[in-house]
Amino acid sequence: MSAIRLLVLGAVRQHGRAHGYQVRNDLEYWGAHEWSNAKPGSIYHALKQMAKQGVLLAHEVAPSAAGGPPRTEYELTDAGREEYVRLLREALAGHGQNRDSLSAAIGFMVDLPRAEVLVLLRERLERLAAWRAAVTGRYLPEEGPERLGHIGEIMNMWLHTADAEVAWTRGLVGRIEDGAYVFAGEGEPFVGVLTEDPGRPYATGRGPAEAG
Repeated sequence: MSAIRLLVLGAVRQHGRAHGYQVRNDLEYWGAHEWSNAKPGSIYHALKQMAKQGVLLAHEVAPSAAGGPPRTEYELTDAGREEYVRLLREALAGHGQNRDSLSAAIGFMVDLPRAEVLVLLRERLERLAAWRAAVTGRYLPEEGPERLGHIGEIMNMWLHTADAEVAWTRGLVGRIEDGAYVFAGEGEPFVGVLTEDPGRPYATGRGPAEAG
């Protein structure tokens, strides 16, 4: 799963209605341009593509007082809300997701109820255990990777990755069980969005002309 779809849907959802510049600023504020493919061109392309697919609804609004073309604002449709929740659940539970998608899902996990997030993370632990068992069916770490030649280092890396992900996921489950964070239905959650047109304070450089 590409993280950009989840990131853009989540960013638009937090505003209710947002234009591309706001979405880009938020994702840069979160550092997503450093750890994902959420680059300016990808963000604007995703917005326009999902509008064509009926996942987002595009509104053309009046230009700013400074002039310029009309700005396009986006909001989630019913299909967009369903898609967002589906992607979020998939990324939290699936051990095979890339790191970008998991990072995006952790950033939005409070949009789900606490109990549901715990169920999804425990499912992730079960899938990690099954994946580790499949690897050790072909490679035993106590025998060392050399037995399989340098290719054995691949399986050795897989096992270390699985063990690290299990430890991290268990830690997260424990913190959530102990009451960390504010999840859906529990009150006012933390929302990391920027105010209107803050001047891209977290951008790393100038990008192409804004497209909407």
